[in-house]
Amino acid sequence: MSRYKMILDLDTGIDDALALAYAIGHDDIDLIGIIASYGNNLMPVTAANSLNLLDLLGAKDVPVFHGAAHSTTTEDFDTMPVSKLIHGKNGVGNVDVPKSKRQVEQQSGIDFLIESAHQYQEKLIYLPTGPLTNLALALKKDPAIGQLIGQTTLMGGALTVPGNVTPFTEANINQDPEAANTVFKEQERLTMVGLDVTLRTLLTKKETAAWRALGSKKAQLYADIMDFYIDAYATLDIDKRGAALHDPLAVAVAVQPDYIDTLPLNMIVTTDRESGDYGRTIGDTSKLLEPVTSKAAILVDQDRFVADFQKMMLKVLA
Repeated sequence: MSRYKMILDLDTGIDDALALAYAIGHDDIDLIGIIASYGNNLMPVTAANSLNLLDLLGAKDVPVFHGAAHSTTTEDFDTMPVSKLIHGKNGVGNVDVPKSKRQVEQQSGIDFLIESAHQYQEKLIYLPTGPLTNLALALKKDPAIGQLIGQTTLMGGALTVPGNVTPFTEANINQDPEAANTVFKEQERLTMVGLDVTLRTLLTKKETAAWRALGSKKAQLYADIMDFYIDAYATLDIDKRGAALHDPLAVAVAVQPDYIDTLPLNMIVTTDRESGDYGRTIGDTSKLLEPVTSKAAILVDQDRFVADFQKMMLKVLA
């Protein structure tokens, strides 16, 4: 029996697709729903991508909910041009994944998160891999969930390395720094899995060739998706050795925290647009003497994780 109830909050691009597969395959995870976010693409597109991938992987019982379509400080959203280069115009490497016949749930993702927090409490893992807008909106509507959710493990931020949008700011945090600051200040039992560790976890075409050798349709499509990502990393000179497993590492850490070493630290996100470090994830000097409610991943056992990830994908894609 699964030990954890998990909600994935995905802006479904390529590494989100990997995180989804990993969560489906993990014996300790009961994936109870996906909340769609904007980020790697427009929110309706990311919702459709999640539905399509769930069906491809045989998880047609997992519902998908609409989340926020833009940040808490804007009225609309346009995908960054670089996101289309990294994830493809459709978010999944321009690969034609069969369309799901299912529909997104009528209930809002914000309300689904709040209800789940009250229902499952310490058993619930909330795992956002994009901007933190949905959680910030849920906290505004029901502040109690800040103490109810058993564990929040997010992919985002950078503490010991530069950001990937600005010298200080990582992409997911950059989408809505104000929302991220709300989350870092109000959400207890929070773990930040940022660029400090995810950039160390690289997958190559050696691994995707093994996926293809499985011979299944889903293995072929996932290999096509991931190869697009690996090629984009090389073309854009992000990393020519392989592509980082950002989002799946966060899922793995949520249920197997010994993959990483963490620094206990109450954090904030800088929201002064004139400061030069807007969107930076950093320690909160006003809380240095207070009990610590969050931590940041600073080291990872990358060899063990990448090997375990590959084993999981061979299982899920068979």
